[in-house]
Amino acid sequence: MPGPAADRLPGTRTPEPGRPVKRFLLRGRRLLHSLGLRWKIAVLLAAGCSLVALTIGVLIHEARSDQVADAARKSALAQLVRVRQVYELTGQLDFDKVGEADARLDCPGLPEPLRQAALAGQRTTYLDLHGPHPAVWAARPVGGDQVLSVRQSLAEEQSELWELDQKLMAFGVVVVTLAAIGGAALASRLSKDLRSAAETARRISTGELDARIGPSGVPGTRNEVAELSAAVDTMAASLQRRLVAEQRFTADVAHELRTPLTGLHTAAELLPPGRPTELVRDRVAALCSLTEDLLEVARLDGDREVAQLDVHALGPLVEAVTRRSGVEAQVLGAADGTARVRTDVRRLERILTNLLVNARRHGGGPITVTVAGNTVTVRDRGPGFPEALLRDGPQRFLTGATERGQGTGLGLTIALGQAHVIGARLALTNPAPTGAAATLTLPPA
Repeated sequence: MPGPAADRLPGTRTPEPGRPVKRFLLRGRRLLHSLGLRWKIAVLLAAGCSLVALTIGVLIHEARSDQVADAARKSALAQLVRVRQVYELTGQLDFDKVGEADARLDCPGLPEPLRQAALAGQRTTYLDLHGPHPAVWAARPVGGDQVLSVRQSLAEEQSELWELDQKLMAFGVVVVTLAAIGGAALASRLSKDLRSAAETARRISTGELDARIGPSGVPGTRNEVAELSAAVDTMAASLQRRLVAEQRFTADVAHELRTPLTGLHTAAELLPPGRPTELVRDRVAALCSLTEDLLEVARLDGDREVAQLDVHALGPLVEAVTRRSGVEAQVLGAADGTARVRTDVRRLERILTNLLVNARRHGGGPITVTVAGNTVTVRDRGPGFPEALLRDGPQRFLTGATERGQGTGLGLTIALGQAHVIGARLALTNPAPTGAAATLTLPPA
């Protein structure tokens, strides 16, 4: 006869699967900051696939566990019904097994929650699928104070679940590995295009205006990197056109001014002596100097200057250039400056003369020229270079600050350009406590 409704007592539970994943994500996030774009994309794609694979694996595992549990509970209840029928017909259990289940009266190994439920008049089951000895129990009361129970081993079912978990893990590793490889391949292409764009931008910033990124990606497809490359190329072409137009304008203006200035200079020489004549000749000389500076800037901008390099002793050369410049300056270290450098004497004299004139015009005395190894430092005790000049470099027709005096701003521009021609490096600083310093580093012989 049917007994009470079959209730289910909870067995052992598996640990929460999401907690290890959270720890893994926290550790992985700390490593992303030290990785490049390619590896970041690959790691993120692999992490996403890992989460998907883990979620699917957990769902499949739980679904299969529920199926095994339901089947085991039904089988145990069916065995319990057959055992009860035999017991009611014979009044005893003269066998240890009925079918595949172990049948017992008041079994000492019966789980206590199941025993209490059976004594309370319930027919119920107890499932232990994750313990060391997986089994399903079914029990019901008989004879008032006795408990009839059956136990069915679930070792095969546990082994089946373990094999299923192994297969899911293997498939997950394969999927994540393929995803990481595919993500690394795609990200490698993207990273290569971005590096190419960055390298081209750096080349353009150093003055190589003909540098272009060129087309990237598959033609006819929507590609954000290709759009960025096209935008950079368009910007570079526009910048090149503007700079070339500016250089051409400067050269044309300077060239057109030479003819009338030559005539004006000749006419000034024919004027009778006197103070007005001196003023005219001074202004004409200034205009001629400015015109020559503009032509020199135009040649430097057009990369048409070629240095005639030779080996020279730096100390005596700097001393001679300082003396010829007409600027009152103290030369330090020239006697000990026996270092030999490879340079163009005419261009080096042009650089040092401009630096000395700039120090006299815009700085304050005393002016010192220090030779140390293959470096020459021109220093004054004036207000120092403006911050904008130190940050952005010399700008033509811009002197930067009123306290530095008046000028065209071409002296430092020419010095910097000539230093580039001879392979030297010119650094501008404001050393403490006051003053400005221009340090020229020449290539050794």
